[in-house]
Amino acid sequence: MVKHEARGTGGVSSDSVFGVPCWVSLSTRDLEAAENFYRAVFGWQWRPNSLGDRFRVALADGVPVAGIAAIASMWQMAVAWTPYFAVPSADVAAARCRERGGTTAVGPLALPPGRAALLADRDGATFGVWEGPLITGWEEWREAAPTFIRLHTRNAFDSAIFYGEVLEWASAGKGGCEVHYDGDEVVLRSDGTVVARIHSGALEAAPDPTIRPHWQVHFVVPDVDACVRAARAEGGSALQWQEGAEEALLADPDGARFTVSVKRQP
Repeated sequence: MVKHEARGTGGVSSDSVFGVPCWVSLSTRDLEAAENFYRAVFGWQWRPNSLGDRFRVALADGVPVAGIAAIASMWQMAVAWTPYFAVPSADVAAARCRERGGTTAVGPLALPPGRAALLADRDGATFGVWEGPLITGWEEWREAAPTFIRLHTRNAFDSAIFYGEVLEWASAGKGGCEVHYDGDEVVLRSDGTVVARIHSGALEAAPDPTIRPHWQVHFVVPDVDACVRAARAEGGSALQWQEGAEEALLADPDGARFTVSVKRQP
């Protein structure tokens, strides 16, 4: 991750929000193929990252919105999109995760100007935490990406307790997250804005990775069918899609899964 530079737009500093999703990052094996694929699907441009040649930052209209790291083979990680949550301390969040039955996959480690860790909850869903200046101010990132995330898990209410304790959801501090219940889903809001949903129904031992517990990253696009055509032309695939539908589950050439939708999750 790279340090956020003030743009004169009132961007949110890293200590103004906590527990909220603040970034999404792709772990992959082939950096060039990933760049070409997501440039074709989303129109993203790319810039180098200060962390080295294996890292890139995606730009949408000049605003940093996502990261790519060619570290899947080097660090023996799954090829996947992962959401990151802002935290006051990556070390504390990782310790809380382990204390509650989760695991640490990578870190916490220093990624100047901050610290990061890649964790898994007790059902195996992977997520990241970030301590330090945000790459893009939180409100600006929410508008520019635009991205929303949903956790598919075994028990939404049990998971909400886990994440609430790890990420300090429902605390009294300003800039935190509120937890609400909507039918069989748990809804996470920050300052009235829905930032994530947790849905019950995933199976821990299911052979299909779309059924096992996981965080699903959704990207809002103007034309789902156009994204599907671009993904296929660049070697990706449509895993769940019907022509004219408002949503599609896609996979890039390396197998990373993500969703495109014509509207932001309410």
